[in-house]
Amino acid sequence: MKHKIKIKLSVGLTIILFFFSNGINLAQESGKKKMNEMWDGKANSNSETNTTRGRLFRDGKYAMFIHWGLFSQLSNKWKGKTYYGIGEWLMNSNMANISAQDYLPVAKDFNPVNFNAKAIVQLAKDAGMKYIVVTSKHHDGFAMFHSKDNKFNIVDATPFKRDPMIELAKACKDAGLGFGFYYSQNQDWTAPGGNGGPEKDEQGNKKIFDDYFKEKCYPQVQQITTDYGPIELVWFDTPGGMDKKYAEQLVALVHKNQPGAYVSGRVGHNLGDYSTLGDMEVPKQNVEGLWESVDVTNDAWGYAWYDQNWKSAKELLTRTLSTVARGGTYMLNVGPKPDGTIPEQAALALRNSGNWIKKYPQTLYAAKASPWKHTLPWGDATVQGNKISLLVYEWPTTGHLYLPGLLSEITSVKLVNNKKREALKFTKKNGWLDLAIPVKAPETLVSVVEITVKGSPKANSIQSVDPKMETVIYADFAKAINCEKAGKSWMEKFGEWKHITQVTNWATDSKLEWDLEVLQPGYYQTELNYTGLGRIVWKVENNEGGIVQNQQNSSSVYTWYPMGWMKFEHPGKYKISVSLVEGDGQKASLSAIRLKKVE
Repeated sequence: MKHKIKIKLSVGLTIILFFFSNGINLAQESGKKKMNEMWDGKANSNSETNTTRGRLFRDGKYAMFIHWGLFSQLSNKWKGKTYYGIGEWLMNSNMANISAQDYLPVAKDFNPVNFNAKAIVQLAKDAGMKYIVVTSKHHDGFAMFHSKDNKFNIVDATPFKRDPMIELAKACKDAGLGFGFYYSQNQDWTAPGGNGGPEKDEQGNKKIFDDYFKEKCYPQVQQITTDYGPIELVWFDTPGGMDKKYAEQLVALVHKNQPGAYVSGRVGHNLGDYSTLGDMEVPKQNVEGLWESVDVTNDAWGYAWYDQNWKSAKELLTRTLSTVARGGTYMLNVGPKPDGTIPEQAALALRNSGNWIKKYPQTLYAAKASPWKHTLPWGDATVQGNKISLLVYEWPTTGHLYLPGLLSEITSVKLVNNKKREALKFTKKNGWLDLAIPVKAPETLVSVVEITVKGSPKANSIQSVDPKMETVIYADFAKAINCEKAGKSWMEKFGEWKHITQVTNWATDSKLEWDLEVLQPGYYQTELNYTGLGRIVWKVENNEGGIVQNQQNSSSVYTWYPMGWMKFEHPGKYKISVSLVEGDGQKASLSAIRLKKVE
């Protein structure tokens, strides 16, 4: 089945535009405004007029996102049935399809008696995060603050009777962390006139979006930007088809009341101060400008009782560092349980990764993007001034760490172990550095090698094949000839997004071509990552006469298939290409090639 081209999407998109490779096929949501959930995540390039605005976003690089609300009480269950996916969308027709009339009474059971703002803020601080953004109102319309303009809030509608936003704001201030709000400005499924909400109020009066905006949205944004002290940003979401005039009013309101606060790009119409990538996306290559990646500690945003698929401390750390290495900021979500506490598994992973960050803060805070502009076979790199931090995710056990394409003059190379720095010997050959490293990694999560150079670090961004480690080269970096290269996103479960760059529409004259560099000549095992239908014959060749051609099967999910040994006759630059010889080229989707030297 043919996949649609990727579009950028909001947290937990309602409308499903794809037939998914794992066989999930969710229908488009019925009803008017079927494209209303598409988001415009671009930022206004002229918005940065205040140099103090968004300081923690620019330099802090790491934040806690909190999805917490009335949906947490349900925890993905409705009338005895579990719905798998993102629980803050439980009202949606692709989930439990709960009516506003049935949803409103849930508030009487929401009583997060174990909520402790200081404990949550301390967790964020222990994790190394610099600010917190929390859901003040999600699409269900329930306010997690004491709203003056709508009684559907945690103080007036629940037995809890407290405003947890006051407590979080104070705890952040006391701990020296920034504080900000998520606010769903366009969708409101329980407010008359809100997008997706009732068309009439309780008295039977017809309500339109302008009524909702004036009576609820604008006043609530006014309140969250005036009643909780200085805030770092307001994170709007899913602008859909909301008119530009409304977005302009919200941006002006935030900047007036909070001159130091950023507005997220998802306010729409290119009016934000920065942009946000697709949910759960860490890009493969550097991205220019101010941007962030928003991600989750497990599979969901709000708490789901069944979701025990937690990311390890190492996975959290590497995704954080690689986001910064691509030039961005990383905001990582936790979903408090119905009682207001953070799941202990998330807290454990966050604290363990935070212990590492405390030892190596230079790799993260105010760090700049990698001069290689992409990951390296063993890890990644960030920059502080004239120092490069090599972030070794997979430590080579050969005693050698190979670094391609560094163009700057080196003044020192040191192995960093907490505060200790030990000089490393190195040699240079054919443009590569061969660093003599210990066989045993100094760190269990990520090890750091610091290279100091003269001037600003510069590197050749060509794809390079490591002589000792498996090297994956993605389609992102290839030239597509007579085939189509485009981004693709799909959901494993509703709202759990995956992202790749794929190459489709293969014909017999199609070719995907990379420039790459090889240090050590010899034979390399080649593998391709693709989906398709039936058996496919692929040809892999390089410009020096090396050819591998083989037939393999395919499946609906991306899988690695071995092709064979390819010989590189000498060290240096090559062009390597993949073409389709036989098979259904309209069903085939190629995402990457993998090479590993045969010993």
